[in-house]
Amino acid sequence: MAEFSIIEEFCHGIGPDHAETKLGIGDDAAIIAVPAGMELAISADTMVSGVHFFADVNPAKLAHKILAVNLSDMAAMGAEPKWATLVLTIPEFDTDWLGAFSDSLKLNATRFKLQIIGGDTTQGPLNLSITIMGLLPQGQALCRSGAMRGDDVYVSHNVGDAALGLAVLRGEARLDGVFRDSVVSALEAPEPRLTLGQSLLGVASACLDISDGLIGDLGHICQQSRVSIDIDAGLIPLSDAYLQYLANGGNLDLALSGGDDYELAFTASSNRRDEIARIAEQLGISLTRVGSVVTKRQEAVSVSLEGVEYQLPTSFEHFS
Repeated sequence: MAEFSIIEEFCHGIGPDHAETKLGIGDDAAIIAVPAGMELAISADTMVSGVHFFADVNPAKLAHKILAVNLSDMAAMGAEPKWATLVLTIPEFDTDWLGAFSDSLKLNATRFKLQIIGGDTTQGPLNLSITIMGLLPQGQALCRSGAMRGDDVYVSHNVGDAALGLAVLRGEARLDGVFRDSVVSALEAPEPRLTLGQSLLGVASACLDISDGLIGDLGHICQQSRVSIDIDAGLIPLSDAYLQYLANGGNLDLALSGGDDYELAFTASSNRRDEIARIAEQLGISLTRVGSVVTKRQEAVSVSLEGVEYQLPTSFEHFS
């Protein structure tokens, strides 16, 4: 099947139309109009077979994850996602695979009100790239550079389940029944915290999503804000499945440095604690205070457990 036939059959009409979309799929470039008083947030992510997912991945789950990963970047900035372009490289034309991928992409794009306005298809080793765009009120973006000494450090929901899910699939850890299902689902179908990110506008001083491990990603806040962070590992929010893993002899390494959680980690003034508690209650999501921002020192992030320094594992690196 020719490239344009693939685009027409499997990539056209994905997600709702937006009034700001002046030109979508069909021309050499899409055209969008940014409303007055708003700014355009733009991010891109690539997922490669054998690096970010198994070669025999379920195409519907892959479509879910590639969207969720990119939507999470919008959440981390506090942006409302609006548009995306998709570059899809596939080894061969497979109607069933493309159909399942496209159906899932349409379902999730519609759920998150994200319009696919362009992209490209080509033949080669399986990989996907999405460029996503969203809208923000001018000057209100959540950035990594605003953390200040004395700020609290928070994490949304739980961390470590996705890395534990990968360990289970690789046979490096064992969980059974619902615990196994829950951690594998955390890996394959992360939930972008879009409403939370938008609720943190004007509240959080710095924010990012946890893609490469909690400690490694907090290090980015430290670098951009020129601060350091102290974390109490005993406060890290863990799921029942992860607690079962600990009971079976596991440790906190995956929760601290495993990555692929796509939860939000953020800092905020201690004066905002009541407000953050209200946000958590309104959204029905736990927001756990796990540490504090301190004066910059040589070590960006320090972790202790029951008053003793915790030896940190290495966070995920794409080119390690």
